[in-house]
Amino acid sequence: MDFSIVVREIRQECYLSQQAFADELGVSFSTVNRWEKSKAIPNYQTMKRLVAYCKRLNVDSRNLEEVWREIKNGADTH
Repeated sequence: MDFSIVVREIRQECYLSQQAFADELGVSFSTVNRWEKSKAIPNYQTMKRLVAYCKRLNVDSRNLEEVWREIKNGADTH
């Protein structure tokens, strides 16, 4: 699965706009927009905040973490 799809699904599950999601994570709107367009992925620190946010809201982030690790390990070209 593509990281952009997973992060968009999580954001939508939380009923948040890209701007509201960005505000919750302490990143810019353009950062979230780039994630959802497969132009970027979070760095380690931001990924930790994203996973912590999901845990606080009881949102399953396992797919997100798995896809992120695959990308970081070079298993995916996105």
